[in-house]
Amino acid sequence: MKSKHQEHARKDWDTYFMDIAYMVSTRSRCHRRHVGAVLVQGKKLLGTAYNGAPMGIEDCEEAGCMISEEYELVLNDQGAEQMVKKQRCIRTIHAEQNLLLFTDRIDREGSTVYVTDQPCWTCANMLANSGINEIVFHRPYLKDDQKVRHLMKQAGIIFRSLNMYEPPEHAAMDIKQ
Repeated sequence: MKSKHQEHARKDWDTYFMDIAYMVSTRSRCHRRHVGAVLVQGKKLLGTAYNGAPMGIEDCEEAGCMISEEYELVLNDQGAEQMVKKQRCIRTIHAEQNLLLFTDRIDREGSTVYVTDQPCWTCANMLANSGINEIVFHRPYLKDDQKVRHLMKQAGIIFRSLNMYEPPEHAAMDIKQ
C-alpha cells in the first residue's frame, strides 16, 4: 500500500513542463501531428505554443492539408547513402516557430524549450539562433534526427529526450512515423 506521501508526491520539473506542452498540443487541429511547446526560464513558464495555420487562415481541418514532398540523401545506420522521402505540411506553422514568434528574445536568453516532439531541421535552426540553451523533447522525429543532433552539439545547446516519460491521458495522439 502506498503512503499518503507517495500518493501525493510532486512531479519532477521535466514531467511538469512536458505535461504542459502536451496539454498545449491539444489545441492543434493538425490531423498528422499535435505538437506543443513551452518556454521556461528557471522554473517560470514564459510562453506556450502549438502547431497550426496562421491566425485567421483556414486550417487543414477546414481546407485540407498542403503536403509538400521532398527527397533527401542521408546516411543509414550502416553508413550507406539512402534516399529518404519526407512529407511536410506547408500550411502549418510549427509549435517551435510560433513559440519564437510570440516570445521576446530577452526572455529566451538562457532558457529551456520543452516540446512534445523532437524539432525538425528548420525549427532546430531557428531554436539554435534564438538564445535558448536547452531543448527537452519526448517523441523522436527520425527524419531529421542525425543532422539536428549534430547542429545542437555544434551550437552548444543541451538536447535531451525524456524517454521514460508518459504523457497525460488523452493528450497525446498516435503518430505514424
